[in-house]
Formats: sequence, structure tokens, C-alpha cells
Amino acid sequence: MNKEPDRDQYNVRAIERAIQILLSFDDSHPERGVTEIAQATGLHKATVHRIIMTLLQHGLLERTVEGEKFRLGVRMVDLGLRALRQMDLRRVARPYMQQLVDRFGETCDLGIFDQGQVLTIEVIYGDHALIVATRVGTHLPIHCTASGRIFLAFLPPEVVEPLINAPMKACTEKTITCADRLREELEATRQRGYGIDDEEFEPGIRAVAVPVRDVFGNVIATLAIPGPVYRVTWERVSEMAQALMEAADAISAHVLRR
Repeated sequence: MNKEPDRDQYNVRAIERAIQILLSFDDSHPERGVTEIAQATGLHKATVHRIIMTLLQHGLLERTVEGEKFRLGVRMVDLGLRALRQMDLRRVARPYMQQLVDRFGETCDLGIFDQGQVLTIEVIYGDHALIVATRVGTHLPIHCTASGRIFLAFLPPEVVEPLINAPMKACTEKTITCADRLREELEATRQRGYGIDDEEFEPGIRAVAVPVRDVFGNVIATLAIPGPVYRVTWERVSEMAQALMEAADAISAHVLRR
């Protein structure tokens, strides 16, 4: 008889222990010392100390003013807010995305900036026999997609410049791979308020994207409509862009403002 695999084979113990340590902080114990954490988690003090040092380096924990205890770090707040924004964004955006799909018949997707790429977090598919769509969880290149252009146009220079100066893959014959030429396109994106991918990511596909902003005016997501060039014609691009901007404004008005 084959022995059932031990569950521990499939877990990275250091990660499990780090999670145990982070979860030991709660409303009743917002601050803990190494000994307290060891007692709460059942881990050896030396193990707790090593993991805490790593968590400190990454901002997931921070020292208290006295320096003898620890508490959850600002990075944890940032991660939590990201998760909240994504859940809130998807819930708020879906009805507006559906209206766009109903109006134009094309797929509509919602994306966020993630480590130099565009991460798709929601998609509502069009009703044509031939649809153009990505899947939730898919990463798209930032330099040659309409959504990517929005992030490059509106994110801070310290985030954007390394991406522009990095080598850019030519996905099609029309992909812009020259940094100076891309900067020109980003300026045009800022001027008109929406981004365009004209067969730069996939041949025969054109896309329009607009920014979704938070309460401070920062771009937190993109709303986009991709489709075949024979349906997303240049005559329809401005109409789609206007509808997308109205939807994005409505989404921005609701996200995290309640």
C-alpha cells in the first residue's frame, strides 16, 4: 500500500512559520516581543528571531518606539489596502463594464499595475462570435497595450523611466520599441486622456483604455475595450473612449469613498 504523502512535503516551513508569526498579532496583542511570539506560536526563540529580522527588512514588521517589541509594519497596511481596492474595484466596476459590453458588444476588462506589467482582475466578455479577451489573472506587457500606456503615462517618473529604458519586445511589426518614440506616444496619451494599442500587441487587434483614479487622483486601474480592427474602427475609437471615461469616472466616484 502506498503511504499517503505527508502534508509537510508541500509546504515551505519558513513561510508557514512567518505566517504564524504575522497572525500572532491581533487586536488583543498589537505588540509582542520575541519571547511572547515564541510562546504564542510554539516556535523556538532563535527561529522567531531569524524570521522577524527578515520581516523587518521587508517592512512587514516594525519595532516599537522602545525597540524591544514588534508590531505589524506599514507594508502590511499597503498589502491590505491593495486587496481591498481590488475587491472593491471589481464589485463597483462590473455593472459599468456590463453597460459598455451591452452598448458596444465588445469585451471589457479591468487591469491594475503589477510589477511592471498589467494584471487583469476582471473581464466581461462581448457577445460576438469572435471575441478578443484576456483572462482574469493574466499579465500583459506594459509598453504595447492600451492599458499599459495609461500606467506609463500617469504613474510617477521613478516607476516609469526604468520600464521605458528597459529592452522592449516587439510583439508585432507595429510595436513601438524605441524609448523616445514611446515617450511621444505617452505624451499623446496624456493629452487625449486615453490610451490606444493599434495592432501593437496582437495583429488585427485594436484597444482603447482609460484610467480609473482614487480619491487623490492617482491612477489605480485601467478600463479597456479590445476588439478586431474591423469592429473597433477609428470612427468608433473616440466614441468608445468617451464611454469608457464616463464609466471610469463613475467607478472612481464610488471606490473607497463610502
